[in-house]
Amino acid sequence: MIVVIDERELVTEGYHSLFNREGVASAGFAPNEFGEWVQTVAEDELKAVSAFLLGQCEAGSLSAQSIRDRSPAPLIALSERNSLDDTLRLFEWGADDVVRKPVHIREILARITAIRRRALQDTANFTQLGVMRIYFDGRDPEIDGQPLPLPRRERRILEYLAGNPTRRVTKTQIFNAIYGIFDEDVEENVVESHISKLRKKLREKLGFDPIDSKRYLGYRLIDV
Repeated sequence: MIVVIDERELVTEGYHSLFNREGVASAGFAPNEFGEWVQTVAEDELKAVSAFLLGQCEAGSLSAQSIRDRSPAPLIALSERNSLDDTLRLFEWGADDVVRKPVHIREILARITAIRRRALQDTANFTQLGVMRIYFDGRDPEIDGQPLPLPRRERRILEYLAGNPTRRVTKTQIFNAIYGIFDEDVEENVVESHISKLRKKLREKLGFDPIDSKRYLGYRLIDV
């Protein structure tokens, strides 16, 4: 999920629509609302955020450190002025990247992916479970070196499970990561459908089901 922060509701609603067309969950906040939310939101819900997108905010209304204290997700600032001083100010404020508007939504997504990829340079950007390799940069997983094409939602679920190797994750946690914690138009039970389809594809390729589930406890990947 991508969190958009802007004083103008029309802007946050516009980005929500654009991200939705790309199949990416998003949520919009005014700066004062966001400040309270980021301090109080549960850690498990915050883990669903893949990036923060900063638009127009009154000077001093938002602290980058308040975000950094709670989340390592990329922070991208949108600049509406072709000004070097403005760009440098945003970097000094704490932004990971500054993008001048207008900008295509796919460029924003590409920049987010690039920042996350760089953050993983010191560690592996994939996890290996037996013959299955699961990437964290948007690529399809591989089984015995061969790509296994997956729809976006199923791939994200597999990545999320792989990113939490030491604990079970609940249906709610998976839903928040894939659809966003504020999406009221989609039923949480859709996760079960996605996982069922994912399990079938993995079982056909691996010969076993690598997703272990326990009622009330959640899901985790197993290495057999």
